[in-house]
Amino acid sequence: MPSSKPKKTTSKTTRSAADKKLRRFRGVVMPYAGHKSIRAVRRAGHEPSIHGTKLWKSSCLIIDYLKKHPPKRRKRVLDAGCGWGITGIWCAKEWGSKVVSMDADPAVFPYLDAVAELNGVSTKSWVQRFEKVRKKDLEKVDILFGGDICFWDELVDPVAKMIDRAIDAGVGTIVIGDPERPTFHEMADKVTEKHGGDVLGWRLSGSVKATGALLVIHND
Repeated sequence: MPSSKPKKTTSKTTRSAADKKLRRFRGVVMPYAGHKSIRAVRRAGHEPSIHGTKLWKSSCLIIDYLKKHPPKRRKRVLDAGCGWGITGIWCAKEWGSKVVSMDADPAVFPYLDAVAELNGVSTKSWVQRFEKVRKKDLEKVDILFGGDICFWDELVDPVAKMIDRAIDAGVGTIVIGDPERPTFHEMADKVTEKHGGDVLGWRLSGSVKATGALLVIHND
């Protein structure tokens, strides 16, 4: 009697288990903390200290806005307070943009690199604080964005002044996303009073559910 062939279920099961550790959104994949690539980074001893411990949903609000309203100038982008960097990764994957991913915490970049690798792209890492970003650093930037970057009172002025310098430098589009913390609205009020712009309510449903607001300034 011929032996029965084993059922080829292992690879499908493995893929299914792996898929449960990933979210897909607007063409990018975003790993949960339990994904093997993220666990490997954590085992290597990288521990972010400024809330860079996961993908924050305000980044998805920004991605959705940019997907629906793509700026004409999008060759060079700066992801300020990038964390795991999914917005910049989306720009690199969707548009082929040259992306600088900036964060004050160097420990976020191994996580960002893992997420970028899952998406088949790379970005340039820059360890810097908002208040240290100079006008000349921004002169060739087409888009500046940041998600969940104004979560403390002491961040209101540094973020607002970074936007001041970005506008002076000629950055074409600025988008800041937030789940509507009071500190975000305080910063947005400062900026729009000086430069104009809009604060837009934004909502996502489906694979990613999120609600918040976007500060959007067109400076072309």
